[in-house]
Amino acid sequence: MTILGIDPGLATVGYGVISSLGGKHTAIEYGAILTPAHTLLEERLEQIYNDMNAIFSRHSIDMMAIEELFFNKNVKTAVDVCQARGVILLAAQKNGVPIYEYTPLQIKQAVVGYGRAEKQQVMYMTKTLLRLESVPKPDDTADALAVAITHASAYRRPITFGR
Repeated sequence: MTILGIDPGLATVGYGVISSLGGKHTAIEYGAILTPAHTLLEERLEQIYNDMNAIFSRHSIDMMAIEELFFNKNVKTAVDVCQARGVILLAAQKNGVPIYEYTPLQIKQAVVGYGRAEKQQVMYMTKTLLRLESVPKPDDTADALAVAITHASAYRRPITFGR
């Protein structure tokens, strides 16, 4: 099965495509969609949407797993990231790819085995589980790969958004 993991954001969207077969995970492609600051929001959202569609075009994605958002302070940032997340979900929907969602706690538990693991532990285990030479950069990319690994380990029903 081919899984696209996403760490959503506006300035940086981490993504990672992995293949998972018999409990063995292999990284196929990973990186980040970067949108320039001081660019109109709608232009940044369009870039994210177009780049997501390009990823779907390059790979036969069976499922997309995305990290659930958590904000406790900056409302403006939360709204902008939620809009970016919306275009990411739209791209998956338009490409007929089922969407799954995981909390940071679930991701840490699946990748490290401990829900309160530190970020560096998650990054190290992601590198180890995918047999990579180094931890993917930026951090959002490593996080996206961790989301994909989480889904490969124990996925559940797709999110339905009120259906």
